[in-house]
Amino acid sequence: MSANQAPSQQPRNNRVKRLLDVLVAGLGLVCALPLLLVLAALVRWRLGGPVLFAQERGGWKGTTFRLYKFRTMRDLFDPDGNLLPDHERITPLGAWLRRTSLDEIPSLWNVVRGDMSLVGPRPLLARYLERYSQEERRRHDVKPGITGWAQVNGRNAITWEEKFRHDLWYVEHQSLRLDAVIVWKTILLLVRGSKVNHTADTTMPEFFGHQQPNHSQRPQGSSLVGTQRTPHDNLLC
Repeated sequence: MSANQAPSQQPRNNRVKRLLDVLVAGLGLVCALPLLLVLAALVRWRLGGPVLFAQERGGWKGTTFRLYKFRTMRDLFDPDGNLLPDHERITPLGAWLRRTSLDEIPSLWNVVRGDMSLVGPRPLLARYLERYSQEERRRHDVKPGITGWAQVNGRNAITWEEKFRHDLWYVEHQSLRLDAVIVWKTILLLVRGSKVNHTADTTMPEFFGHQQPNHSQRPQGSSLVGTQRTPHDNLLC
């Protein structure tokens, strides 16, 4: 809730935000249907099936949901059966989908379903939920979003500490006006193609919280916001 916003205004703003989410995401899916079909055909042609992948992510109040995106990487393994690093598995098509954020279009269905909002902290891997500090856990006081304050302020080019600081700032200052600013900044960044990510095949490192990382366990794969996936996260399509 915004520090300048009366508590009585928050339920009304939440209802308006939910209405806008459904209208914009629903209309977006309908208008993007031809593009979705073309992208699905390209992914099927260049990467094979499945076209989409689904992955468990942390949602509102610490619940979990399955996030949907277009696949951007092949499932390639080393001799020990571990997935190869992202940069060895991502394809030119996948890099382009990430760079343009077109791989995110299926996530609009998550917004329609109510799993996500258009604007909010990005949903991270479900296994991160138990690694958050009490303060970091507050990022789940709002629904996760397709874009957010951290995304327009560095995305994967910032540290986990900076990312969480931006997320918590949004939680404390959220408003419809701020959401509109974030959407506008997101559009500008996509049009300019700048300050969105390091490179299309660079993702955030594994988040270990305040634990020491176990280097014997190799993170398996990743999506646009630095999350790992395994072959079992794929949605057969």
